[in-house]
This record gives sequence, structure tokens and C-alpha cells, in this order.
Amino acid sequence: MVTMPFALRISTLLIASTLAAGAAVADTSSNSSNSSTASKTPAAQQSKSAAAQKPGKPKLDHSGEPRHGKASYYADKFAGRKMADGTPMDPNSNIAASRTLPIGTKAEVKNLENGKTEVVEIRDRGPYIDGRIVDLTPKTAKKLDMDEKGVVPVVVTPIEVPQPDGSIKPGAAAERDIKTAER
Repeated sequence: MVTMPFALRISTLLIASTLAAGAAVADTSSNSSNSSTASKTPAAQQSKSAAAQKPGKPKLDHSGEPRHGKASYYADKFAGRKMADGTPMDPNSNIAASRTLPIGTKAEVKNLENGKTEVVEIRDRGPYIDGRIVDLTPKTAKKLDMDEKGVVPVVVTPIEVPQPDGSIKPGAAAERDIKTAER
């Protein structure tokens, strides 16, 4: 009989049980996919695996089109914390977080309950709560009169949208302003 060190025996057992569990899960998922002919296509399998790899990570929107949703604002505990662009969050600035607008986008945020608007620059990622499309600083929230409610319906209309090639695309708000000036 060959004797193996205790740690090696435990490691071997853990690896074997992990592989067995993975095989059981793969077998279960392949059996359930056999019930649907659409699931057998390679494209369907690829899209399933891509969705499983990046849950909840939306694609960046470079279109410049307005978006409707809800706005919230940063809690005080986020003051000074590093944002996605590497700078500290300043609660007295007009910056914002968006999951879908590119970093560096300038956008107009309009509170749909009272019509007040503020221009912000997207410098962070978030909010991570369904239905919310933008997180604002406390200063901007106060200007929009949303500091009491905390969450309000808004429309976010991009003014300038950085593009992947480094160019800047005018957003819907900029195009609206140009049309207004031409009249």
C-alpha cells in the first residue's frame, strides 16, 4: 500500500469531488437543453456562456440618445473614495455615475417631477440597483430638489459622448440646442 501525505490525500479528494460535481452540472444542463432544439445551435450556446460570464454588465451606449429612469445620489460615505476614472469623489461637484454612458460623457439630467435640470460629467460606474440609471453627487441632488426624496424619475440626455476611436459625438441635448439656435 502506498502512503500519501495527509494534505495530498485531502487535495486529491477535493479535486475529484469538484470534477464530479462539475460533470454532474454539465450533464444536467445538457439534458435540459436537449428539450429545446433552439438550444442546440452553437450561437445559442455561445450567447448562454457569454451571458453567464458577464452577468449584469451592460454594454456602453455611445449613441447619444436620451434615457429615462430613476436617479439617486451618493451617500456621504463615498466622499473621497476613488471613482472609476481614478479621481476622488467630490460631493460638491457636478459629477455622476452611469453604468452605460462612457466615462467623460457630459449629460443633462432633468428631474421629471419638477423640470429642473443640471449638467453633469460621468466619471464613475453605478448605480447597481435595477431601474436606476444615474447616481448624482449630493450637490447636484440638492440643485434638482431630490435630496429629500432620494430617488426621482429623470431623463438623462447626453451632450458630448466620447467614442471608442477618441472622437467626441454630439449627444441629443447638443443637437437640440443647435436646432434651437438655428431658429
